[in-house]
Amino acid sequence: MRIFTLICLFVFSCLNLQAQQKTLQLEDYPKWSRIISPEVSPTGDWFAYSLRPNGSDDTLHIMSVADRSIIRVPNGSRPAFSKKGNYVAYFTRPLEEEAEKLKKAKKPIEQKAHIRKLSGDAEYSIANSASMAFSNDGKFWAVLKKKPEGAKGADLILYDLQKEQAMSIGNVSEFAFNQKSSHLAYLVDAEDQIGNGVYLLSLSSKSTDLLDASKASYQSLTWDDQNAKKEEYEEKGNQLAVLRGNKVDTLWQQPNDLLVFYNLDMETKMATLDSKSSGFPADFVISDKEALSFSEDGKYIFFGIKEQEEKIKMSKDTIANVDVWHWKDPYIQSVQIVRANRNKNFTYQSVYHFQNDDFKQLADEEMRTVLDSKHPKYRLGRDETPYISDVNWGVSPADFYRVDITSGDKKLIVKEVKRPLGYSPDGRYYLYQKDTALMVYDFDTEQITDVSSKAPLVFMDLEHPYPHEKPPYGVAGWTKDGKYVIVNHKFDLWQLALDGSSAENITKIGDAEEIRFRLVQLDPNQEWVNTDQALLLSAYGEWTKKEGFYELEVGKSPKPLVYEDWSYGNPMKAEESDRVFFTKQTFENFPDYYVANTAFKNQERITDANPQQAEYAWGKRKLIDFTDSRGNKLQGTLTLPAGYEEGKAYPTIMYFYEKMSNRHHQYSMPVYDDRPHFSTYASNGYLIFMPDIVFDEGRPGTSSLDVITSAAKELIKLGYADADRIGLQGHSWGGYQTSFILTQTDMFRCIVTGAPPTNLESFYNNIYGSSGTVHHGIMEIGQVRMGRDVTPWTHREDYQRENPMYHVPNIKTPFMILHGTDDGAVDWSQGLELFNAARRNGKEVIFLSYPKEGHHLANEANQKDFQRRMKAYFDHYLMDKPAPKWMIEGVPHLEKQYERAD
Repeated sequence: MRIFTLICLFVFSCLNLQAQQKTLQLEDYPKWSRIISPEVSPTGDWFAYSLRPNGSDDTLHIMSVADRSIIRVPNGSRPAFSKKGNYVAYFTRPLEEEAEKLKKAKKPIEQKAHIRKLSGDAEYSIANSASMAFSNDGKFWAVLKKKPEGAKGADLILYDLQKEQAMSIGNVSEFAFNQKSSHLAYLVDAEDQIGNGVYLLSLSSKSTDLLDASKASYQSLTWDDQNAKKEEYEEKGNQLAVLRGNKVDTLWQQPNDLLVFYNLDMETKMATLDSKSSGFPADFVISDKEALSFSEDGKYIFFGIKEQEEKIKMSKDTIANVDVWHWKDPYIQSVQIVRANRNKNFTYQSVYHFQNDDFKQLADEEMRTVLDSKHPKYRLGRDETPYISDVNWGVSPADFYRVDITSGDKKLIVKEVKRPLGYSPDGRYYLYQKDTALMVYDFDTEQITDVSSKAPLVFMDLEHPYPHEKPPYGVAGWTKDGKYVIVNHKFDLWQLALDGSSAENITKIGDAEEIRFRLVQLDPNQEWVNTDQALLLSAYGEWTKKEGFYELEVGKSPKPLVYEDWSYGNPMKAEESDRVFFTKQTFENFPDYYVANTAFKNQERITDANPQQAEYAWGKRKLIDFTDSRGNKLQGTLTLPAGYEEGKAYPTIMYFYEKMSNRHHQYSMPVYDDRPHFSTYASNGYLIFMPDIVFDEGRPGTSSLDVITSAAKELIKLGYADADRIGLQGHSWGGYQTSFILTQTDMFRCIVTGAPPTNLESFYNNIYGSSGTVHHGIMEIGQVRMGRDVTPWTHREDYQRENPMYHVPNIKTPFMILHGTDDGAVDWSQGLELFNAARRNGKEVIFLSYPKEGHHLANEANQKDFQRRMKAYFDHYLMDKPAPKWMIEGVPHLEKQYERAD
């Protein structure tokens, strides 16, 4: 009797709590915050992050992990810890309200830099700051102030954290510490160029050496240890490179000299390269458009050169404004326009062996790309010119060359590589996919080896949904002994011998248990995989959606550390301790941060970004398996409404794109945008289903129709969905699918379609406004999947069958279209075509056109407006709520400024 009473009390308390909870509304969204900019101190004792509420100012949180005490900084940003973890630095800006007042008063909105001692309350602030950095040993903090209007330099404040003293250096344009923290280099760029030069400050003695001075402008300050590993700090940091030059009014490119200072720890020497140096190509200059970088061994400096051009003065009145589109153009005008700045700033990679005063040009007009590498002698060159196309065919083929940086010579390796996979960490090997094989090129021996030949499978993703050459699953890493490369397969990791002698599945159980394993490197600076130590793997269950981490000792089966019904974020490890920080989330649980050891034991949640969620009715999720009429075994994630009653059929919204079930544990953050928010709809009594969709080549619309109707029937059969109250929503590619389904069945009560491609024939010959490329690629072998060389002229019947516009007279369902007039992915005219065709045929259609909006709504007022209208639309058709006036009568243009969605 007592047990029965306790059960009754528990059930009653749950129902009472549910009754007290509020339904989530758009007006509640400002209460929600997201976590951004997480930073872990080197010791793991401190954790910094910012809370960003919807529509208001950030608050920086600096947390003591031990006692959870928090230092809160209004509108703080970009936290950084000193190397010893005893200081934290950050920026602040005026709060939004104050910033608006300053803006209206035409006063500057200043950013402040702050440094705080974590053992107390001591803080030092510098007003009007632009950038900051700690020395690598954590003893110094440097802040460059904002440059005064018209000036190139500003004050640099160097703060000695041990002595708590600051020194100021004027007219600094750039600065950089070397990694071993012995010196600070800086450039001076003063008014009238008086005192301009390269300076080197000893951090121990505070003495300053002038390395070069001239009435010129200096830029691109670069140490030789920028990418050095910790064990290399002491041997590097003794070489420095800069550019020196002055603009010439009659020339487009600034002529520059390249200066390299070396032996800085002894008797400093300087090497100079300019456009008059031996071997330098005529009419070219050393460009400031390309960053400088040292070779791994420090013997070479890489930079870009660019052709010089004279400025030609022409009267604007005599120049016609016309773009000439020509059938012989390598790239059509729209691509050229989009890429204009990139092409204008393009440079050819070159190299300078400064101790021998030897210059070599590496890239040229044909082989325009040379990839950075740590190899002491060779780099990979790519020649894409034989395969130039303004159509995106899913890959960018190139011929590969071995480029000798000592001579500038190049030698062909292989033609038409479509799937490059990258260098080994030391640059000796380059991995790429050729046909179905994984090939490795050895720069030292010039041998090409099929490293996948001993594997009983191929490492390309045969299930990749697009009908072009399938991509590889990717590279996990290269082993420290230099003998193997570890690559991904669908579920498992394979260790392939670089000499082609063996292939071993090192995770063993992935395929059998349908768990996808991937290598996790906790140290971001670790280049090699040490298989003598236990490896950390992430794990994802293909059908269970469980996630977590496993430990792998190569030669044994992986062992689970944690594997559960949560979604885990990428872990961040403290550099000098065993602590890891990570997010975990479910539909009901915001992705707060947790701390644990590297075995993921003793997990503790350390943030609570949205405690107010407990006040609101929230839904739950479950997985639904179903089969379409083609026999495809599929899955979807079903969001159950708050207070779900088993056996009751609910109004349902189906939202889809391609694969959606992998979002099963994704938290539904209430934010303003242009898609339905599942937490809101579930809180208000809706079911939401997100199914996976598989497409047959040449049948994108009919494939989606099959899956969506099959899924809807399954939901009805299982008793979840009210058969008379199912609506659809999709955006972009999902917008095409909803638009097609609209013309094929009256199974759904209403449909909302966003930014939809609606006419496959006109869409085929249109362009991406954002890239300028023609849609032929996406139509044939991309997302639309009609098939290679399947065009509207060669396969007219196929295009008509899959084209929503050809079936508009069949529409029996009310629908609403969303489109931004400046959409750079799907032209606004696509939405307009469907609206005009439907209106001409007397269909119930509303077109929400948002001026100056792109593919997704960006203006917050427009986001809120669409959210209100979409909710009202679904509420009317699926909940039988009264239709607002705008749905019944529309909104005359002259009245739109006075009209509200509600």
